[in-house]
Amino acid sequence: MFDFTLPSLGADMDEGKLIEWKVKPGDTVHKGQVVAIVDTSKAAVDVEIWQDGVVHELLVEAGERIPVGTALATLLEPGEKAPPKGAPSKGARAGGKEARRAAGGAAAVGEGRPLAAAAAVHAEGARLRISPAARKRADALGVDIARLTGSGPGGAVTLADVEAAAQPGAPKAVEAIPAAHPEADRNAEMRRAIAAAMSRSKREIPHYYLVETIPMARAQRWLAQANEGRPITARLLMAVLQLKAVAAALAQYPDLNGIFRDGCFEPVQAAHIGVAISLRQGGLIAPALHDVGSKPLDQLMRELADLVKRTRAGSLRSSEMSDPTITVTNLGDQGVEAVMGVIYPPQVALVGFGRIMERPWVEDGALLALPTVVASLAADHRVSDGHRGALFLAELRERLQRPEEL
Repeated sequence: MFDFTLPSLGADMDEGKLIEWKVKPGDTVHKGQVVAIVDTSKAAVDVEIWQDGVVHELLVEAGERIPVGTALATLLEPGEKAPPKGAPSKGARAGGKEARRAAGGAAAVGEGRPLAAAAAVHAEGARLRISPAARKRADALGVDIARLTGSGPGGAVTLADVEAAAQPGAPKAVEAIPAAHPEADRNAEMRRAIAAAMSRSKREIPHYYLVETIPMARAQRWLAQANEGRPITARLLMAVLQLKAVAAALAQYPDLNGIFRDGCFEPVQAAHIGVAISLRQGGLIAPALHDVGSKPLDQLMRELADLVKRTRAGSLRSSEMSDPTITVTNLGDQGVEAVMGVIYPPQVALVGFGRIMERPWVEDGALLALPTVVASLAADHRVSDGHRGALFLAELRERLQRPEEL
């Protein structure tokens, strides 16, 4: 028997709200199957199971908010028999409904009440609601969590509360910002989550930045030829060429592709590229396009269009939120010449593209006006240095000069 826990769907996630179960006790599930829908601060996410099994018990009910790492359900291994009725399961002993309610009375009492009421519950000695990520961050910063008043649901202490309390002269209690309507509340929650993740990134990651101006005439000509005769819905975008070129360059410089966890870099062979997608209501999400390097451009174009559509519709899968190994942000369509991004932890690099624009360029001794793009790299000095970053950008430039090979 094993527990199915709420996964972390990004560095800015402390907790989630279970919206719906897609399975029931007795159902057989397979790795990759969507078993639940969880609402984060950014989107409703389809959560996948990570191994085969049979659902034994659902430990969380729809509508409950739970911290990352909480057991959502218990499952039997393939071929395993269910324990006798009345015997406590692993999930019930460690975090079943009754156990969690008994241990987490503050959550139940504080849910839906003003922060003052939640603080009063804490003062009476009940367990403080705080996610594992926020607790770990508080320990690292020396913040006394007992003095904090959380701004999360039911008075829960979030990463943003801990980060704010760590600032010099900051008040120990963080007041909640009243929202005029649910959409405003979601936007405020998203901004707090982004702020916490980016603050952590700038505080913990020693960034270095490099830029390279890349001629794009060959790529534009090839793209125009490739799109001849295609219907508009099947045409390739320059963004797809750029993503494939990044994946190809990462194959040569794998120390920029992976995650930094528990003080060590963990390289990942496949390039699962997080694509920064702006939301219409504000904010952004960077879900993953999986294994970009192995897929043909037409397939990548279809998957990118689908990913953008589902992101803006709030229909993502948990693997798309948790798997990115590097992020690519492209603000060229917004008229920006260059992007200096902030690395999204636990990743160790981010690539940015500005808009393609004509610039003076010397080619074969002649001064020309050629289309170019500024590509930038933000990288983690704990894992790589400027020399490696420069070689990566040079490889990226060369890949974009041979678009027919992508």
